[in-house]
Amino acid sequence: MYKIVKRPSGYLLTFSGFMPVEEMRQFEEESRKSLATMIGSFGVIADLRDLKPLPQDAQEVMVRAQALYQKKGMVRSAVVLKDAMTTHQFMRLAKESGIYDWERYVDASAVADWDKVAIAWVRDGTDPDKG
Repeated sequence: MYKIVKRPSGYLLTFSGFMPVEEMRQFEEESRKSLATMIGSFGVIADLRDLKPLPQDAQEVMVRAQALYQKKGMVRSAVVLKDAMTTHQFMRLAKESGIYDWERYVDASAVADWDKVAIAWVRDGTDPDKG
């Protein structure tokens, strides 16, 4: 399951459960439509706390979607996770899509105020890796 919420400063993307390739393609298409209305630069917070690792075919679609967000103006993204397998998977996907340098990973199992940390990175550029 996924949800795309447009905010004044960008997007909140929420993913949960098992996401087969068909659902990931729906996310990509819905993202494309939403991004068509976005003007200027923006940030993204991706809440993946309840997402299961993606199957290979869904990973390929996610890479395209990540690159699309960057192409349309994403300057920073924060990915909130809580398990090592999904964290490593999304770090690898970010490298493949070219967004790794602008993305930070917040471990919700270790950081109580993960939402504040994610917002500080996306909105203000406060790097959680340097504090």
